Amino acid sequence: MDVISSLLSALSGGEVEILDLTAPLSPATPVLSLPEPFANTIPLSLEKVSDFDADGPFWSWNNIHTGEHTGTHLDAPVHWATGRDGLSVDRIPPSRLVGPAVVVDFTAEVAEDPDFLLGPDHLDAWAAEHGPLPEGCWLLFRTGWGSRSGDAAAFANADEDGPHTPGVSVAGAEWLAASPISGFGVETVGIDAGQAGGMEPPFPVHYHLLGAGKYGLTQLQGLDRLPGTGAMLVVSPLPIVGGTGSPARVYALVPRA
Repeated sequence: MDVISSLLSALSGGEVEILDLTAPLSPATPVLSLPEPFANTIPLSLEKVSDFDADGPFWSWNNIHTGEHTGTHLDAPVHWATGRDGLSVDRIPPSRLVGPAVVVDFTAEVAEDPDFLLGPDHLDAWAAEHGPLPEGCWLLFRTGWGSRSGDAAAFANADEDGPHTPGVSVAGAEWLAASPISGFGVETVGIDAGQAGGMEPPFPVHYHLLGAGKYGLTQLQGLDRLPGTGAMLVVSPLPIVGGTGSPARVYALVPRA
């Protein structure tokens, strides 16, 4: 039996399960909110074209209005100044969008400190226990934050000092950029911590990761259903020509225990 037939047989027989890690995309989906004087992207809205009426008696369809970086989405290198000469989302090779999924779980730490930062020590400790990261893998940062996505205020967790959400330290961002990963995925609104604007450089994951030609993936859900290793991730952004990113559907193929 060839490889594809084996996979299809495992899927139909229930030996491999497909899990959807995508947040539902609606007008209520939280979006990143930057302080003045910076401009902000827009949430999703639908504009009716026809709905089984005089404008289209046999069909219903809508125009979509939203930003590239709304909901579960992929950040392409050209999204950031350090990657501006890199790939737009339509030019990302499909082979970079499918790869092993590696989950690092810091849910307990984030429950104690919403400003928790993932650093090299955490990542080195993981590698010492589990082995080196596979080439071309997607490193997924499990924090439990996805459980807040139905409540915009709790998801932003903001006060007078700005949002307080987990992320990665400057040194951790440098570690990720030098690693063999294809991309880094989070449950939060963006790939950087809520307080990352005050770091040096500001928003270090964007700065280092996208500058290294790697990709970001945000607002994932259900990472608790994935094993630490052994799953495969499939990331499906729209191939927007010249796009700096795109909303994406994200799946994991997981062997049943």
